[in-house]
Amino acid sequence: SDNDQHIVAKGGRGGWGNQHFATPTRQIPRFAKPGLDGEEYEVVLELKLLADVGLVGFPNVGKSTLVSVVSSAKPKIANYHFTTITPVLGVVKVEEEKSFVMADIPGLIEGASDGVGLGHAFLRHIDRCRLIVHIVDVSGSEDRDPKEDFIAINKELVNFNEDIAKRPQIAVANKIDMATDEQVQEFKEFVEEQGYTFFAMSAVTSVGVQDIVYEVWNRLEKLPPIKEYTPTFVKKEKETFSPDGKDFKITMNAGVYYVDAPWMESVLVGTDIDDYESLQYFQRLLRQKGIIDELEAMGVNEGDTVRILEFSFDYIR
Repeated sequence: SDNDQHIVAKGGRGGWGNQHFATPTRQIPRFAKPGLDGEEYEVVLELKLLADVGLVGFPNVGKSTLVSVVSSAKPKIANYHFTTITPVLGVVKVEEEKSFVMADIPGLIEGASDGVGLGHAFLRHIDRCRLIVHIVDVSGSEDRDPKEDFIAINKELVNFNEDIAKRPQIAVANKIDMATDEQVQEFKEFVEEQGYTFFAMSAVTSVGVQDIVYEVWNRLEKLPPIKEYTPTFVKKEKETFSPDGKDFKITMNAGVYYVDAPWMESVLVGTDIDDYESLQYFQRLLRQKGIIDELEAMGVNEGDTVRILEFSFDYIR
Protein backbone atom coordinates (compact mmCIF):
# COMPACT_ATOMS: atom_id res chain seq x y z
CA SER A 1 0.00 0.00 0.00
CA ASP A 2 1.18 3.57 -0.71
CA ASN A 3 0.03 4.50 2.78
CA ASP A 4 2.13 1.94 4.62
CA GLN A 5 4.02 3.48 7.53
CA HIS A 6 6.95 1.84 9.26
CA ILE A 7 8.28 2.32 12.75
CA VAL A 8 11.30 0.69 14.30
CA ALA A 9 11.30 -0.01 18.00
CA LYS A 10 14.49 1.35 19.52
CA GLY A 11 13.97 0.05 23.02
CA GLY A 12 11.89 0.53 26.14
CA ARG A 13 10.01 -1.84 28.37
CA GLY A 14 11.33 -5.38 28.05
CA GLY A 15 14.51 -4.31 26.25
CA TRP A 16 13.38 -5.56 22.85
CA GLY A 17 15.69 -5.14 19.86
CA ASN A 18 15.10 -3.39 16.54
CA GLN A 19 12.03 -4.59 14.66
CA HIS A 20 10.43 -3.40 11.42
CA PHE A 21 6.64 -3.21 11.08
CA ALA A 22 4.34 -2.47 8.15
CA THR A 23 0.61 -1.81 8.11
CA PRO A 24 -1.22 -3.74 5.36
CA THR A 25 -4.47 -2.39 3.91
CA ARG A 26 -6.45 -5.45 5.07
CA GLN A 27 -5.79 -7.56 8.10
CA ILE A 28 -7.38 -10.69 9.53
CA PRO A 29 -6.92 -10.72 13.33
CA ARG A 30 -4.67 -13.55 14.40
CA PHE A 31 -3.75 -12.49 17.90
CA ALA A 32 -5.33 -11.90 21.29
CA LYS A 33 -4.58 -8.84 23.36
CA PRO A 34 -3.46 -9.44 26.94
CA GLY A 35 -6.12 -8.73 29.54
CA LEU A 36 -6.02 -5.57 31.61
CA ASP A 37 -6.09 -5.31 35.36
CA GLY A 38 -9.61 -4.85 36.67
CA GLU A 39 -10.77 -2.33 39.24
CA GLU A 40 -10.15 -3.20 42.86
CA TYR A 41 -12.21 -2.13 45.86
CA GLU A 42 -12.22 -2.74 49.57
CA VAL A 43 -15.79 -3.08 50.77
CA VAL A 44 -17.50 -3.71 54.07
CA LEU A 45 -20.58 -5.91 53.81
CA GLU A 46 -23.20 -5.33 56.49
CA LEU A 47 -25.98 -7.80 57.17
CA LYS A 48 -29.39 -6.30 57.88
CA LEU A 49 -32.28 -8.58 58.70
CA LEU A 50 -35.35 -8.47 56.51
CA ALA A 51 -38.25 -8.01 58.90
CA ASP A 52 -41.53 -6.12 58.72
CA VAL A 53 -41.62 -5.24 62.40
CA GLY A 54 -38.82 -4.51 64.84
CA LEU A 55 -39.23 -4.80 68.60
CA VAL A 56 -37.19 -2.26 70.52
CA GLY A 57 -36.83 -1.47 74.19
CA PHE A 58 -34.52 -1.80 77.15
CA PRO A 59 -33.23 -5.25 78.16
CA ASN A 60 -35.63 -7.54 79.98
CA VAL A 61 -38.83 -5.70 79.02
CA GLY A 62 -40.41 -8.76 77.35
CA LYS A 63 -39.48 -8.56 73.67
CA SER A 64 -38.29 -12.15 73.45
CA THR A 65 -41.33 -13.35 75.34
CA LEU A 66 -43.65 -11.63 72.88
CA VAL A 67 -41.87 -13.19 69.88
CA SER A 68 -42.09 -16.63 71.47
CA VAL A 69 -45.82 -16.19 72.12
CA VAL A 70 -46.88 -14.95 68.67
CA SER A 71 -44.53 -17.10 66.53
CA SER A 72 -42.69 -20.40 66.51
CA ALA A 73 -39.37 -18.71 67.26
CA LYS A 74 -37.66 -19.91 70.41
CA PRO A 75 -35.44 -17.11 71.71
CA LYS A 76 -33.60 -17.60 74.97
CA ILE A 77 -35.71 -16.16 77.79
CA ALA A 78 -34.41 -15.46 81.28
CA ASN A 79 -34.80 -12.86 83.99
CA TYR A 80 -31.54 -11.02 83.37
CA HIS A 81 -30.21 -8.46 80.92
CA PHE A 82 -28.94 -9.25 77.44
CA THR A 83 -30.33 -12.77 77.37
CA THR A 84 -30.71 -12.28 73.62
CA ILE A 85 -27.37 -11.41 72.02
CA THR A 86 -28.39 -11.74 68.38
CA PRO A 87 -31.62 -10.64 66.67
CA VAL A 88 -34.30 -13.32 66.50
CA LEU A 89 -36.81 -13.54 63.66
CA GLY A 90 -40.30 -14.97 64.02
CA VAL A 91 -43.06 -15.40 61.45
CA VAL A 92 -46.35 -14.23 62.92
CA LYS A 93 -49.43 -15.84 61.36
CA VAL A 94 -52.46 -13.59 61.61
CA GLU A 95 -54.90 -15.64 59.54
CA GLU A 96 -54.67 -18.13 56.71
CA GLU A 97 -52.21 -16.74 54.14
CA LYS A 98 -51.70 -13.61 56.25
CA SER A 99 -48.42 -13.28 58.10
CA PHE A 100 -45.54 -10.93 58.79
CA VAL A 101 -41.98 -11.19 60.07
CA MET A 102 -41.15 -9.83 63.50
CA ALA A 103 -37.59 -9.21 64.69
CA ASP A 104 -36.60 -9.17 68.32
CA ILE A 105 -33.87 -6.51 68.34
CA PRO A 106 -31.65 -7.28 71.36
CA GLY A 107 -31.91 -4.90 74.31
CA LEU A 108 -30.77 -1.39 73.58
CA ILE A 109 -29.24 0.84 76.22
CA GLU A 110 -28.38 4.50 76.54
CA GLY A 111 -25.39 5.29 74.34
CA ALA A 112 -26.21 2.51 71.85
CA SER A 113 -26.14 5.01 68.97
CA ASP A 114 -22.55 5.80 69.93
CA GLY A 115 -21.61 2.13 69.91
CA VAL A 116 -22.02 1.47 73.64
CA GLY A 117 -22.47 -2.23 74.24
CA LEU A 118 -23.45 -3.77 70.92
CA GLY A 119 -25.40 -0.67 69.93
CA HIS A 120 -24.56 -0.45 66.24
CA ALA A 121 -24.69 -4.23 65.83
CA PHE A 122 -28.30 -4.13 67.06
CA LEU A 123 -29.54 -0.84 65.68
CA ARG A 124 -28.60 -1.53 62.07
CA HIS A 125 -31.23 -4.30 61.88
CA ILE A 126 -34.04 -1.82 62.52
CA ASP A 127 -33.20 -0.10 59.24
CA ARG A 128 -35.18 -2.61 57.16
CA CYS A 129 -38.25 -2.64 59.42
CA ARG A 130 -41.39 -0.88 58.24
CA LEU A 131 -42.90 -0.59 61.70
CA ILE A 132 -41.42 -0.32 65.19
CA VAL A 133 -43.08 -1.77 68.27
CA HIS A 134 -41.61 -0.07 71.31
CA ILE A 135 -42.01 -2.20 74.42
CA VAL A 136 -41.71 -0.75 77.92
CA ASP A 137 -41.84 -2.40 81.33
CA VAL A 138 -44.73 -0.34 82.65
CA SER A 139 -44.45 -1.90 86.10
CA GLY A 140 -41.02 -0.40 86.72
CA SER A 141 -39.97 -3.74 88.13
CA GLU A 142 -36.29 -2.86 87.80
CA ASP A 143 -36.65 0.50 89.48
CA ARG A 144 -36.68 2.35 86.14
CA ASP A 145 -39.20 4.96 85.08
CA PRO A 146 -41.17 3.70 82.02
CA LYS A 147 -41.47 7.23 80.63
CA GLU A 148 -37.74 7.86 80.92
CA ASP A 149 -37.05 4.49 79.26
CA PHE A 150 -39.35 5.39 76.39
CA ILE A 151 -37.65 8.76 75.89
CA ALA A 152 -34.15 7.25 76.13
CA ILE A 153 -34.72 4.58 73.47
CA ASN A 154 -36.30 7.03 71.04
CA LYS A 155 -33.38 9.36 71.58
CA GLU A 156 -31.00 6.57 70.59
CA LEU A 157 -33.03 5.96 67.42
CA VAL A 158 -32.81 9.65 66.50
CA ASN A 159 -29.07 9.76 67.16
CA PHE A 160 -28.48 6.64 65.09
CA ASN A 161 -30.66 7.54 62.11
CA GLU A 162 -33.37 10.18 61.97
CA ASP A 163 -35.10 8.34 59.14
CA ILE A 164 -35.50 5.28 61.36
CA ALA A 165 -36.79 7.41 64.22
CA LYS A 166 -39.55 8.68 61.91
CA ARG A 167 -40.86 5.19 61.15
CA PRO A 168 -44.38 4.44 62.42
CA GLN A 169 -44.19 3.32 66.02
CA ILE A 170 -46.57 1.61 68.41
CA ALA A 171 -46.04 2.01 72.15
CA VAL A 172 -46.69 -1.15 74.15
CA ALA A 173 -46.84 -1.27 77.94
CA ASN A 174 -45.81 -4.77 79.01
CA LYS A 175 -46.02 -6.53 82.36
CA ILE A 176 -49.43 -5.10 83.19
CA ASP A 177 -49.93 -8.16 85.39
CA MET A 178 -47.30 -6.64 87.70
CA ALA A 179 -48.37 -3.00 87.34
CA THR A 180 -51.08 -0.93 88.95
CA ASP A 181 -53.90 0.62 86.94
CA GLU A 182 -52.46 4.04 87.77
CA GLN A 183 -49.08 3.12 86.28
CA VAL A 184 -50.68 1.89 83.06
CA GLN A 185 -52.96 4.91 82.76
CA GLU A 186 -50.15 7.37 83.44
CA PHE A 187 -47.94 5.84 80.74
CA LYS A 188 -50.87 5.66 78.31
CA GLU A 189 -51.55 9.37 78.67
CA PHE A 190 -47.83 10.14 78.31
CA VAL A 191 -47.36 8.36 74.95
CA GLU A 192 -50.71 9.41 73.49
CA GLU A 193 -49.84 13.05 74.17
CA GLN A 194 -46.85 12.49 71.86
CA GLY A 195 -49.03 11.04 69.12
CA TYR A 196 -48.25 7.33 69.59
CA THR A 197 -50.80 4.53 69.51
CA PHE A 198 -50.91 2.79 72.89
CA PHE A 199 -51.43 -0.87 73.73
CA ALA A 200 -51.14 -2.74 77.01
CA MET A 201 -50.28 -6.41 77.40
CA SER A 202 -48.83 -9.12 79.51
CA ALA A 203 -46.65 -11.20 77.22
CA VAL A 204 -46.32 -13.91 79.88
CA THR A 205 -50.09 -14.43 80.20
CA SER A 206 -50.87 -13.41 76.57
CA VAL A 207 -53.34 -10.77 77.73
CA GLY A 208 -53.68 -8.09 75.04
CA VAL A 209 -51.21 -9.81 72.70
CA GLN A 210 -53.69 -10.66 69.96
CA ASP A 211 -54.90 -7.06 69.75
CA ILE A 212 -51.33 -5.97 69.09
CA VAL A 213 -50.90 -8.59 66.36
CA TYR A 214 -54.00 -7.37 64.51
CA GLU A 215 -52.96 -3.74 64.89
CA VAL A 216 -49.53 -4.52 63.46
CA TRP A 217 -51.07 -6.36 60.51
CA ASN A 218 -53.49 -3.53 59.76
CA ARG A 219 -50.63 -1.01 59.87
CA LEU A 220 -48.42 -3.10 57.59
CA GLU A 221 -51.22 -3.38 55.03
CA LYS A 222 -51.03 0.39 54.58
CA LEU A 223 -47.25 0.83 54.71
CA PRO A 224 -44.85 0.66 51.73
CA PRO A 225 -42.69 -2.46 51.23
CA ILE A 226 -39.45 -3.10 53.09
CA LYS A 227 -36.80 -0.57 52.16
CA GLU A 228 -34.53 -1.78 49.38
CA TYR A 229 -31.11 -0.49 48.49
CA THR A 230 -29.94 -0.25 44.90
CA PRO A 231 -26.36 0.38 43.80
CA THR A 232 -25.48 3.78 42.41
CA PHE A 233 -23.22 3.59 39.38
CA VAL A 234 -20.99 6.56 38.73
CA LYS A 235 -20.25 7.01 35.04
CA LYS A 236 -16.71 8.15 34.41
CA GLU A 237 -16.68 11.23 32.28
CA LYS A 238 -14.39 11.27 29.27
CA GLU A 239 -11.30 13.32 29.97
CA THR A 240 -10.86 16.49 27.97
CA PHE A 241 -7.19 16.25 27.21
CA SER A 242 -6.36 19.14 24.90
CA PRO A 243 -8.00 22.46 23.99
CA ASP A 244 -8.45 21.51 20.33
CA GLY A 245 -10.61 18.51 21.20
CA LYS A 246 -8.04 15.79 20.40
CA ASP A 247 -7.56 12.99 22.88
CA PHE A 248 -3.79 13.17 22.48
CA LYS A 249 -1.08 15.80 22.50
CA ILE A 250 2.28 15.78 20.70
CA THR A 251 5.20 17.95 21.73
CA MET A 252 8.73 18.12 20.36
CA ASN A 253 11.80 18.68 22.45
CA ALA A 254 15.43 18.31 21.39
CA GLY A 255 14.46 16.43 18.24
CA VAL A 256 12.26 13.91 20.09
CA TYR A 257 8.48 13.79 19.51
CA TYR A 258 6.55 13.01 22.68
CA VAL A 259 3.06 11.55 22.30
CA ASP A 260 0.92 11.98 25.38
CA ALA A 261 -2.60 10.53 25.66
CA PRO A 262 -4.62 9.40 28.69
CA TRP A 263 -5.71 6.20 26.92
CA MET A 264 -2.28 5.17 25.61
CA GLU A 265 -1.14 3.34 28.73
CA SER A 266 -3.96 0.78 28.52
CA VAL A 267 -3.24 0.32 24.80
CA LEU A 268 0.43 -0.40 25.41
CA VAL A 269 -0.38 -2.74 28.28
CA GLY A 270 -2.58 -4.67 25.84
CA THR A 271 0.17 -4.82 23.18
CA ASP A 272 2.41 -7.86 22.99
CA ILE A 273 5.75 -6.41 21.94
CA ASP A 274 7.01 -9.83 20.87
CA ASP A 275 4.10 -10.49 18.53
CA TYR A 276 4.19 -9.15 14.96
CA GLU A 277 0.39 -9.06 14.58
CA SER A 278 -0.04 -7.25 17.90
CA LEU A 279 2.43 -4.54 16.92
CA GLN A 280 0.73 -4.13 13.55
CA TYR A 281 -2.54 -3.56 15.41
CA PHE A 282 -0.80 -0.93 17.53
CA GLN A 283 0.47 0.89 14.46
CA ARG A 284 -2.97 0.85 12.82
CA LEU A 285 -4.39 2.39 15.97
CA LEU A 286 -1.85 5.22 15.75
CA ARG A 287 -3.04 5.89 12.21
CA GLN A 288 -6.75 5.68 13.10
CA LYS A 289 -6.35 8.04 16.02
CA GLY A 290 -4.62 10.60 13.82
CA ILE A 291 -1.31 10.44 15.65
CA ILE A 292 0.74 9.63 12.54
CA ASP A 293 -0.99 12.40 10.57
CA GLU A 294 -0.25 14.82 13.39
CA LEU A 295 3.42 13.78 13.44
CA GLU A 296 3.69 14.37 9.69
CA ALA A 297 1.99 17.75 10.04
CA MET A 298 4.59 18.68 12.64
CA GLY A 299 7.37 17.77 10.22
CA VAL A 300 8.58 14.43 11.51
CA ASN A 301 11.40 13.04 9.39
CA GLU A 302 12.65 9.55 8.77
CA GLY A 303 14.84 8.42 11.62
CA ASP A 304 13.34 10.86 14.15
CA THR A 305 12.59 9.47 17.57
CA VAL A 306 8.97 9.17 18.66
CA ARG A 307 8.45 8.63 22.38
CA ILE A 308 5.21 7.10 23.73
CA LEU A 309 5.38 6.66 27.49
CA GLU A 310 8.45 4.49 28.11
CA PHE A 311 8.58 3.25 24.50
CA SER A 312 10.80 4.88 21.85
CA PHE A 313 10.45 4.38 18.11
CA ASP A 314 12.40 5.45 15.01
CA TYR A 315 10.01 6.91 12.48
CA ILE A 316 10.57 5.33 9.03
CA ARG A 317 8.52 6.01 5.92
